[in-house]
Amino acid sequence: MGPRALLAMLLALAAPAGVARAQPVVASAGPESVAVTVYRAPDRGSDDALDLAWLRGYALVTETRTVTIPAGRATIRFEGVAGGMLPKSAIVSGLPDGVREKNLDADLLAPYSLYARSLGRPVTLRRRLASGTVEEPAILRSGPDGGAILQTRDGFVAANCGPGSESVLFPQVPAGLTPKPTLSVQTDSTAERRVTLTLSYLAWGFDWQANYVATLRPDGRTADLFAWVTLANGDVTSFADAQTMVVAGHVNRTDRAPGSSEREAPPLVLKCFFHPAVMPVAAPLAPAYEDGDIVVTGIRASLANSVSIKRNSDSVVAIQEELGDLKLYRVPMATTIGAKSQKQVTMLDRHAVPVTIFYRNRLGAGVADDTRIMLRAQNRKERGLGLPLPAGPVAVFQPSGDARLLVGEGSIGDKAVNEEVEIDVAGATQVAARIEREVREGRFRLTVTNALPTPIHYEAEFTELNASERVRANGLRRRNGHDVWITEIPANGTATLRYTVTDAGAKD
Repeated sequence: MGPRALLAMLLALAAPAGVARAQPVVASAGPESVAVTVYRAPDRGSDDALDLAWLRGYALVTETRTVTIPAGRATIRFEGVAGGMLPKSAIVSGLPDGVREKNLDADLLAPYSLYARSLGRPVTLRRRLASGTVEEPAILRSGPDGGAILQTRDGFVAANCGPGSESVLFPQVPAGLTPKPTLSVQTDSTAERRVTLTLSYLAWGFDWQANYVATLRPDGRTADLFAWVTLANGDVTSFADAQTMVVAGHVNRTDRAPGSSEREAPPLVLKCFFHPAVMPVAAPLAPAYEDGDIVVTGIRASLANSVSIKRNSDSVVAIQEELGDLKLYRVPMATTIGAKSQKQVTMLDRHAVPVTIFYRNRLGAGVADDTRIMLRAQNRKERGLGLPLPAGPVAVFQPSGDARLLVGEGSIGDKAVNEEVEIDVAGATQVAARIEREVREGRFRLTVTNALPTPIHYEAEFTELNASERVRANGLRRRNGHDVWITEIPANGTATLRYTVTDAGAKD
């Protein structure tokens, strides 16, 4: 038996009976490499904007970390994981003897938890009086759901209930609170080892979309189409130099993003004589936090919302790949996905794409909706596109001299190759449709007026009929399962369509 083994045995025999020895704790401060794959919010429509305060998509995070695990039972702490991690999804591979237990230490340092964990502990009461600022030791005697009551040498004080203003300084972070989300796992190893581990998990609080910019050319028949991949991270954790991907399409999930009350710590609202009051709370001086010290200046401030939204643009172009029936867009270089941030990467840049600008009404038996300006393109290679187009908003511009002016904003859904793409750009003010009922039952007259100094392409689409109704007229075509009247209307001219609406099976 060697000297180290003999010493370990003697120490074990010398330990008092019934006293458990603490398990060794191995801390991994952060990953050596990380990959983040972002999935869209399942229920968000293509015309719904990203809500940076409440992102409902999710991400698959894969991290690589190297740690030294001791012999016997130990706890490994993976610090800096996503705060929105789903612990049940976490998989740790690379441990030679597997994982005994895993826990998400999600009690983050925030005003409410800091105040709650300091009940009955010494703090410093800072008073700002007309004569100056004074500090004195105190003990916190109330919880975070009422008034701020502190005990000093002179008795009890209800903070912020007098002529001055007070704030509370905490000497240290209470046990159990962490400035960074942490996943801990318990292991049993037969020997000390240096191992490289892979940690993979799903996390809420992410989202992405495509953002398109279409600029019409002077010929009125082509447009330049540019698109960004816009990805957003609503988590408190940053992912530095991450291999980043986004997935287009709908992935089936049986659970949904948690509500806002589940994702955030309760607000710190302290009261003075039953009226809400701002109670400034200064964070402990140590440790220094990755995202900056917390200084609570209002009742809603917290680590989670103390980081400003940043918007960055990269000059790289995302690479489209296949992922089963889905489409994956890979950022070809490592990029940092900052906490509480939004980032954009170029997705496509196509010039002189053939487009059709037209005006459209959707019609029923005797009603027409508002006239809309529409843009149509064919997602075909020979027509300047021919690649999967993820869902997202579209801003349409038109040149005016040396400037570009916004014509309108619309959106597109997920479009596969060879599909038709239509964008509802804006309401028309110079083209109007009017329907009049004629004497004969079921007969109507549609009159369309073009007040523009140029001819227009016009379409009337019968989409608002009842299931039992049929429309009959000369010159109708079928498009996407509906009857459509297509015509050219001259400058400052009109066009008329007479049509009949009957029950299904009725004869003329």
